[in-house]
Amino acid sequence: MTLTPRRLALATLDRQLLLERERLDVAEAVRRVCALQAQSPASPYLALWNRVRDFAPEDLDAAFAERRIGKASLMRITLHAVHAEDYAPYRAAMLSTLRASRLYDRRFTSTSLTPADADGLLPELAGFLDRPRTGAEVEKEVTARFGEDAHRVWWALRTYAPIHHGPTGGPWSFTARNAYLAAPADAENGPGVAAAGVRRLLLSYLRAFGPATAQDFARFTLLTRGAVDGALHELGDRVVPVAGRGRAALFDLTDATVPAEDTEAPPRLLPMWDSTLLAHVVPGRFLPPEYRPAVVRRNGDVLPCLLVDGRVAGVWRAVDGGLELTAFHKLGKAAWRAVTEEAEKLSALLADRDPAVYRRYGHWWEKGLPGAEHVTVKG
Repeated sequence: MTLTPRRLALATLDRQLLLERERLDVAEAVRRVCALQAQSPASPYLALWNRVRDFAPEDLDAAFAERRIGKASLMRITLHAVHAEDYAPYRAAMLSTLRASRLYDRRFTSTSLTPADADGLLPELAGFLDRPRTGAEVEKEVTARFGEDAHRVWWALRTYAPIHHGPTGGPWSFTARNAYLAAPADAENGPGVAAAGVRRLLLSYLRAFGPATAQDFARFTLLTRGAVDGALHELGDRVVPVAGRGRAALFDLTDATVPAEDTEAPPRLLPMWDSTLLAHVVPGRFLPPEYRPAVVRRNGDVLPCLLVDGRVAGVWRAVDGGLELTAFHKLGKAAWRAVTEEAEKLSALLADRDPAVYRRYGHWWEKGLPGAEHVTVKG
């Protein structure tokens, strides 16, 4: 059977817990969905609210504080929240990409230092970060060794060194003022460890976003095609080809299932940068091409979206006393009723935490967005 675009979208929605919320421990939920985009502190919370039945934000607060979930630079060289047991293999998979993105960048190469100079600081840095430190504190420590180049060395290290972001408070556990902690000790690094990490990450990715192509996985991670193809080969019959309508070969786990074509997809209010919009080749499985310029801004911002029947149908933002919903096309009464019910619940959650969530991104609305219908929902 050839999988249609609709069934591929439903498969990812199902694996991302977006067809039906499940009652899960928050750390297990993060493991199930592979990773949560976390460059905005609110996003992991709102991502889990969409996926976990009776989600309580304080459960995620505790998981971050207890380090059952770690926040670090990983896939696509951006911050992700991952299960603590997944951090080391994911970092091993991504390390060459993370290092290259910084040590071969002009901001580092313009110094008089070498990659070996930066690597040489790693053991000392791990000891210094045995408790949470601010960026300013780390930079001061690095200055003692590298002088005027300290800022650029720390810019590189905070991306590829084994470092977690530590909770700093605020409504979403993290604030604009970052704190840094040494990650738990990794297994020894090396080619074998890196390849094993790529295999584990690929299996997790397919479990969370599959079926998918090699290009999809490369986009999600920014790994090279050589690393991706090597992992597919080494996994053998744990990953199997499946039939799809596109030219690129689709792969999936041997025991994976795909929902039927007529499966209903309930409405969801996704956070900014939700991973489902970044997990496949452009334009993605849920985002109609004509809406992509409105949703994905030129600087990389991905606006919080309305999902209606498994497709992006608009965007939402916090306004005084509630949420403003903008649909890019006309929705029927039943669709609006279902979307409004979700918005009322989300607005109530935000009222207790952060009624102005994502407010700093309001300029995108001020610059104009396509909109056929607008509704404001009070909490």
